[in-house]
Amino acid sequence: MTTDVESGTGGGDGRPQLPFGAALRDALGAPGEVRLLDSSPRSSVWAAELPRGGPVVVKQLVQGPGAGERYAREVAGLRIAGRLSPPVTPRLLGTDPSARVLVLERVEHGAPGEGWEVAYATALARLHATAPAEAAPADTAPAEAAPADTAAATAPADTAAATAPADTAAATAPADTESAPLPRWSGPGRTDIDSFLTLARWLGAAVPAQVPDELERLTRRLDRTPRRPALLHGDPCPGNDLHTADGIRFIDFEQASLGNGLNELAYLRVGFPTCWCVTAAPEPLLLSAEAAYRSTWREATGTEPEGELADACAGWLIRGDALVERALRGSADQLARLTREDWTWGTATARQRLLHRLEVVARMVRNTDTSLAGLGTLSADMAGRVLTRWPELRPVRPAAPTRTRDRRPTGPGTGANQRGRRWVLGPMRGGASRC
Repeated sequence: MTTDVESGTGGGDGRPQLPFGAALRDALGAPGEVRLLDSSPRSSVWAAELPRGGPVVVKQLVQGPGAGERYAREVAGLRIAGRLSPPVTPRLLGTDPSARVLVLERVEHGAPGEGWEVAYATALARLHATAPAEAAPADTAPAEAAPADTAAATAPADTAAATAPADTAAATAPADTESAPLPRWSGPGRTDIDSFLTLARWLGAAVPAQVPDELERLTRRLDRTPRRPALLHGDPCPGNDLHTADGIRFIDFEQASLGNGLNELAYLRVGFPTCWCVTAAPEPLLLSAEAAYRSTWREATGTEPEGELADACAGWLIRGDALVERALRGSADQLARLTREDWTWGTATARQRLLHRLEVVARMVRNTDTSLAGLGTLSADMAGRVLTRWPELRPVRPAAPTRTRDRRPTGPGTGANQRGRRWVLGPMRGGASRC
């Protein structure tokens, strides 16, 4: 099928049609062999062939709250990361801001190998290090808290040209989207502290006297922008990391921001807090992955990662919104909700996720010199009480055996979405498929 439809909506069968306008056709040619792919509710995604771009993925962010902001952040993240070689993202070939469309190269994705966590952490550090040393994040809330018509987060004006790939379709982004910086990462706050302590008391745990102050200081540390900010992906889930023959490529940068990379390195320990897929890795593998991250960051930036990994893990522990998919975040006190009910999101229930994070923080504080001694004691107490109250809970599972999947195009919007569907292109190579 070949199409030159410019609207992302409509079509006789009710399916969205390829939004490939005149500017994109002039720059990249008319698309052929177009196929609509499964994607999250926030986007429509197609696989296509271009005469001057080869196999591509076309992604359109659909109309909705924060769509303009999410689009701008994705373009910004891809442009900043796109200067790196070997690449850690698909190449951004063209954009159409008026329709919130991105055109990216299509890559082949195979199953991650055994010990994939080390390669993942290495690639994550390389991605994080692409943020310009002089990058200053916008002092704004993240996209989900922004008005729907808020536009824009891209590389700072003096670095925008350097971060755009050389073959990006020219003149497809208006000038005003090239000047605003990415927002800074937003961590937990007072509401999260109150909800967590309320849950602790509901469980019958004795809250050590120093814990409220520890948590206040924790949130201030997490809110601090490091001297060398990292380009944060925002949702570095299994499925948003494509394991290719040339290394890992990250996709879906709708939540990109600038901040401390340890907040995303912590995903490996706390079980991917914003993700459908939750896994637990053995301690030796986690230590190897974390060492790989630190050495890669050091080599790329000439600096040491700032802060403590235990802080990052504790921050994810107290965030109730990290128990639900994105569409439900900000809608309720999720820590209070799990006292009344348990619910399944992806591969784990909310109570399983909470238990795993409590145990992680308790172990980390016990084994490292941190300023969270009281929280470590409280976390261990809460974990025991969770198991006493809900003895049917099982540990978060380790990575699952590989299963063969159909050959499917892979690209932005087709990764780790809210329903957990993950498309792959190419044969599944050996190793664990994780979820």
